[in-house]
Amino acid sequence: MPKKSILRRKPVAFLTRSAVMLALAGCVGGNIASTGTPLTQTEKQQGAQAHPQLVSEFGGAETGARATYVESVARKVAVQSGLSSAPGDFTVTLLNSSVNNAFAIPGGYVYVTRQLVGLMNNEAELAAVLGHEVAHVAARHSAKRQAKAQQNALLGVLGQVLSGVVFGNSALGQLGQKISSTVPQLVTLKYSRSQELQADELGIRYLRGAGYDPQAMATLLSSLAAQNSLDAQLMGQSAKMPEWASTHPDPASRVKTARNLASTSPGGATNRDIFLTRIDGVMYGDDPKQGVIEGRTFLHPELRLAFEAPQGFYMANGTRAVSINGQSGQGQLSTGPYSGNLETYVRNVFNALAGEGKTLAPSTFQKTTVNGIPAAYGMVRVNSGNGQVDATVFAYELANDRAFHFVTITPAGRASVFNTMYSSFRRISASEAAAITPRRISLVTVKAGDTVASLAQRMAYGDSQEARFRVLNALSASQTVTPGQKVKIVVKTTN
Repeated sequence: MPKKSILRRKPVAFLTRSAVMLALAGCVGGNIASTGTPLTQTEKQQGAQAHPQLVSEFGGAETGARATYVESVARKVAVQSGLSSAPGDFTVTLLNSSVNNAFAIPGGYVYVTRQLVGLMNNEAELAAVLGHEVAHVAARHSAKRQAKAQQNALLGVLGQVLSGVVFGNSALGQLGQKISSTVPQLVTLKYSRSQELQADELGIRYLRGAGYDPQAMATLLSSLAAQNSLDAQLMGQSAKMPEWASTHPDPASRVKTARNLASTSPGGATNRDIFLTRIDGVMYGDDPKQGVIEGRTFLHPELRLAFEAPQGFYMANGTRAVSINGQSGQGQLSTGPYSGNLETYVRNVFNALAGEGKTLAPSTFQKTTVNGIPAAYGMVRVNSGNGQVDATVFAYELANDRAFHFVTITPAGRASVFNTMYSSFRRISASEAAAITPRRISLVTVKAGDTVASLAQRMAYGDSQEARFRVLNALSASQTVTPGQKVKIVVKTTN
């Protein structure tokens, strides 16, 4: 299988693009230390051990001048934390992920996704994000989350896939699947409110210490709030984002407090033009090597497959699976070892749901053909804390040694909501695959006569072009552009 495909999971509970894992919370005062305790050798070893897995799980690391630039900004802020005065003690990674995301782990390891960097509009915002995440490490919040995680036997989110095992939400959690204590899983856990407040105030202190405008925390939060709102509109009211899809609270509720805290000592660099020049050309949205989502359709040019989510559902592309979420059910498309027998494959998936050493037999099993592809499916009804649910496995044989499958969960008697999705699974042609190209940010200078509307028409989307343009450039509904101003647009490219 190709290394970059839906087979490599993004360990963020299959977040939507607006389900930002970024740990930026409302800022209030409090008794908090201004610096952290220096990194310990044990923490450095733990971070070094976890780092390769995290990079792999989140789509791989970006390299080149842009990654070096992000690294330099992160280190400039990180040394303000007291964890280390040596910039080289911090390992900073720009991740090839289409989710707005940033995090840090013990040992001086800091991560930010290209998608979140593309949403930013100046260097100070980048520093704000990374500083906040470093603050969580300085306050040893990750260690506290790990201790809490080890007390929990079940994972409460649909769609966690690790080492080929599918873990369920509270419904499938009743099947008894325990989780191991791994760093990727810990990254998805929520910080407590007090931890968020502490990290946010520390992050703003780091901004000031590094010479950046502390208001950048609030401006980025505004962009994230606007992106969340746009995502909700694009999904439709019948496809609201569930609470578990976000690791942290809605940024909209935190903008005001962030501004108030930063206003106590205004001023500092933003380095807008430098930042925009450095991110010119960054990929925005899905990497075709990992498959792309266009509306309700998922297409993978390398694996040459496609399917369509049901009306009212939204999808999120992970590196080992694609999740499908809606108010009437949840599911994912993934794969597993295939020996050439679809019935065995389906039963193995059910047993994986049951957990190690356990079995779960489907109450029904059928073979069929979907768009010329051999297929098989089974269903089981189980009790959950919220009543009975139906779990369905629908598998397809694409080759003698390759199969893919949907796992879906619905309230009992509602399994048919996914029937149109099952029947939409198909192979795509070589020409259709070749037409799938990445989107990238392109930096343009506003000319005389340009307007928001005219510039937005150049956005490589079939819908909501002006809304997307405004969010990308942090422009309110009433703001205009002026000649000489640098703005970002998203364009389709050939590579």
